[in-house]
Amino acid sequence: MATAPRDLLAAARRGDEAAYRSLVEPHRGELHAHCYRMLGSVHDAEDALQDVMLRAWRGLPRFEGRSSVRAWLYRIATNTCLNAIGRRPRRTLPLEHAPAADPAAGFGEPVTGTVWLEPYPDAEVEDGRAAPAARYERRESLELAFIAALQHLPARGRAALLMRDVLGFSAREAADALGTTVPSVNSALQRARRTLDERLPDRSQQATLRALGDERLRGIVDGYMAAMERGDVDAVVALLAEDATWSMPPQPEWYSGHEAIVDFLRRSPLSGAHRWRHVPARANGQAAVGCYLWDADRRLYAPAVVDVLTLDGDRIAAVTAFLGAEVPPRFGLPDALPA
Repeated sequence: MATAPRDLLAAARRGDEAAYRSLVEPHRGELHAHCYRMLGSVHDAEDALQDVMLRAWRGLPRFEGRSSVRAWLYRIATNTCLNAIGRRPRRTLPLEHAPAADPAAGFGEPVTGTVWLEPYPDAEVEDGRAAPAARYERRESLELAFIAALQHLPARGRAALLMRDVLGFSAREAADALGTTVPSVNSALQRARRTLDERLPDRSQQATLRALGDERLRGIVDGYMAAMERGDVDAVVALLAEDATWSMPPQPEWYSGHEAIVDFLRRSPLSGAHRWRHVPARANGQAAVGCYLWDADRRLYAPAVVDVLTLDGDRIAAVTAFLGAEVPPRFGLPDALPA
């Protein structure tokens, strides 16, 4: 027989670690996603979540059950993230970091450190829609454009918007979590909504994917992978929107429009047939591709990149190529592909 939440809480407060895990584990996935939205980094979200779980365990004796366990955990998570934001620079994507680059100039040094947004594994995205009071679907609220726009909000405005418009908490619950008043939350929320309205595209990726349907989406992704594996630049560009962009964090360079992207792809020392293998993936609720580069010493294809594809109708409007051998395995993709 399942243990009632009240009994679990009582046992956890007495120091029963199994009861505590049963109490908090159902919320771990959504808390991780919340920390990612706040911080723009999977690594930072993982660190924050560990801190949240430790703080919750230590704070259990003081939790009197006047709010739900979920609301209590979100209060801890939100304030943990607010503290982290105060110690870190704002994360961004290359398109906001510098002007579009000239492909003839080649690559400069990668910009490392807590600078770039990181992609989010789809396996971590909670299925289903947000609470009725929320504005954004759960997957929509993890799209790259949404996460990038969030980083332009003041930290407390970011928290207010997420609690109200993504998680569906009431103004009173958000105010309690932030240690402020309902009018203050409402004011921060209105300012945050205006900022997001200015920065978000007219159509979300979720709406675009629903309009395309699974079969057409699969055709776009398969066509992209095949063209990249053949080193067929013309075929790749034929899939792109006219004003498409191509970026590669942690490289600061990015390219805009067909002419620049063609020049970049043809100049790249890593381009060419048989250098790459690809597998379909999902990231941030969007279509993505895991990219594996031929390693002649090991005679296999090694993980190198995850390309997150942003679509505009049936064309690719942006390729955000997150570089790093550690990135594909984080998405549940193979550690290597055979020759």
